[in-house]
Amino acid sequence: MVRHEVRLAGFGGQGIIMSGYILGKAAALYDGKDAVFSQSYGPEARGGACAAEVVIDGDQVDYPVLTRPDILVLMSQEAAQKYSADMADDAIVLIDEDLVTTGTGKTVRGAPTTRIAEDMGRRIVANIAMLGFLTGATSVVSRRAMEEAIKSTVPEKTIPLNLNAFNAGFEYGERSRP
Repeated sequence: MVRHEVRLAGFGGQGIIMSGYILGKAAALYDGKDAVFSQSYGPEARGGACAAEVVIDGDQVDYPVLTRPDILVLMSQEAAQKYSADMADDAIVLIDEDLVTTGTGKTVRGAPTTRIAEDMGRRIVANIAMLGFLTGATSVVSRRAMEEAIKSTVPEKTIPLNLNAFNAGFEYGERSRP
């Protein structure tokens, strides 16, 4: 099994930390992989750049720190500037195409995840739409695992909304695969 190093970055209030938690949960509890989750944000927790990092491996994670992310998820321009350094040479960069422009020279795939959420009437689920995009565009976790992690994490009354956002993002992700 291949080790994946995933960095999710955006601004405080976008649900970046929750996204990292859900991704790690999907990998560890529902896909049977080993996963380690960490987070970083400055004193400006709401509004400033923040990141969640998840190391996922089919075997035991022997070094829990990201060295060179092979998947980078960017949901704000400030986060793109702060967290885009030191990526793996073959890194995949997933962006909210309405909020981020990047000149990384890497494989960049975009989806309008915030617009998807706004069209559903709840901008707050943009992070879940991005998790759908990540799941559809990569093989880091299975669709079933991510759906189960979402259902077991979000408030019960919001499960249908979150799954709709996930599914809309997933469709963009599937279409972006080479």
